Amino acid sequence: MDEIVKKLAGLGLPGILLVIAITLAGGNSAAVIPLLAILGGPLGIVGGLGILGLTTVVGDALAGYGIEAILKGIYTERSKTESVRFLIKEIKDLPLTEDLKLKLQHHLSSGNSTNSEEVQPPRTVEIVDED
Repeated sequence: MDEIVKKLAGLGLPGILLVIAITLAGGNSAAVIPLLAILGGPLGIVGGLGILGLTTVVGDALAGYGIEAILKGIYTERSKTESVRFLIKEIKDLPLTEDLKLKLQHHLSSGNSTNSEEVQPPRTVEIVDED
């Protein structure tokens, strides 16, 4: 058992996902192949294995930079094309700690985004019928 745990720990997050997939399959290794195919979507089993590899890259990035820095970068980029008000509302609905939500909201509203001044109030438009 210890050897299996050591080898899966070396795989990191993809190893955990693989263990979950095997557990969901009831320990039947033949059922893991369809689960990988479903995970891979249109790319099938190869896509499923690629997703497991991608989770390694994402997991390493999260571990290296931290979730706060990653989320700040994502929301800074999104604020270039989306309303800051919308993003702040979205942050309030995320399953994060209140401290992290406040940090992200402060980051967006402190002027670190380029779209914070572009939000305009709604206009009233009058339609005139000339008949």
